Amino acid sequence: MSVTAAQGFRAAGVRAGLKASGKPDLALVVNDGPLDTAAGVFTTNRVVAAPVVWSRRLLAGPEGGQAGHARAVVLNSGSANACTGAQGMHDTEATAVRAAGLLGTEPDQVLVCSTGVIGERIDMPVLLEGVDVAALALADTPQAGTDAATAIMTTDTVPKSASREGSVGEKHTVRATGIAKGSGMIHPNMATMLSFIATDAKVSQPILQLMTQEIADETFNTITVDGDTSTNDSFVIIATGKNSQSEIDNIADPRYKQLKDLLCSLALELAQAVVRDGEGATKFITVRVENAKTRDEARQVAYAVAHSPLVKTAFFASDPN
Repeated sequence: MSVTAAQGFRAAGVRAGLKASGKPDLALVVNDGPLDTAAGVFTTNRVVAAPVVWSRRLLAGPEGGQAGHARAVVLNSGSANACTGAQGMHDTEATAVRAAGLLGTEPDQVLVCSTGVIGERIDMPVLLEGVDVAALALADTPQAGTDAATAIMTTDTVPKSASREGSVGEKHTVRATGIAKGSGMIHPNMATMLSFIATDAKVSQPILQLMTQEIADETFNTITVDGDTSTNDSFVIIATGKNSQSEIDNIADPRYKQLKDLLCSLALELAQAVVRDGEGATKFITVRVENAKTRDEARQVAYAVAHSPLVKTAFFASDPN
């Protein structure tokens, strides 16, 4: 299933030329509305890439203004645009400006996500031309969503996408679809991964932001491959409100849990796909902790097991000795 399964979205994935291999390396996802509600969770690393600074600032909103609105997301692989100083911020803004001009929106409505080599400036003429090509290729077909998932791969061996459909309220069916990338440098609090989920639900921004954080804590923030963190981790959910239901605007609304469960199930599938595709991984292990007094205590116990080199080698060799 593709990212375009949710109503109100178009996607594209193209070969811009950022990767020496010539493989697809730029994705564009567009929200055609009617709403543009967006929320995100980003890396907790102290070293943060320019696209994370840009996107986090846009979702936070201007002082005294509205937060959490986005009409498009530009995602590139091949270059992380991290540790590139002031020029990196200029390049990120230029990416948003180019996409906004093509899509008829404002730069502060365009999120930017990057992944790849750290410490090198992105090839901007190549990237901007790729944005042009992607804008022309936008479609709401399953293939377009698959192309977008493929374009954000780095060391991944397979594209990662999934979809869900379920009832939210008595009379409305909500659809959601997501893509993700990641296979190495994966650690609790995300890590070298990007994930984007599109849904046609109608939900207020503060509620969507709360839901996004809770979903991240229950999915992407509970996986680990090699215990490393990184600079570019981004998890974004955008809602179009295309399914015409009334807005979910408080956590007491029974539909809040219904929508969260739907999106959490989707995010969990993507998170597990990241682990299954871990660099050099031969086993997929789930650590269950029972009778812990608190969630934090359970996490501490689980990570003590999951991060242990002795445990990892025992499972790798299929030998408890």
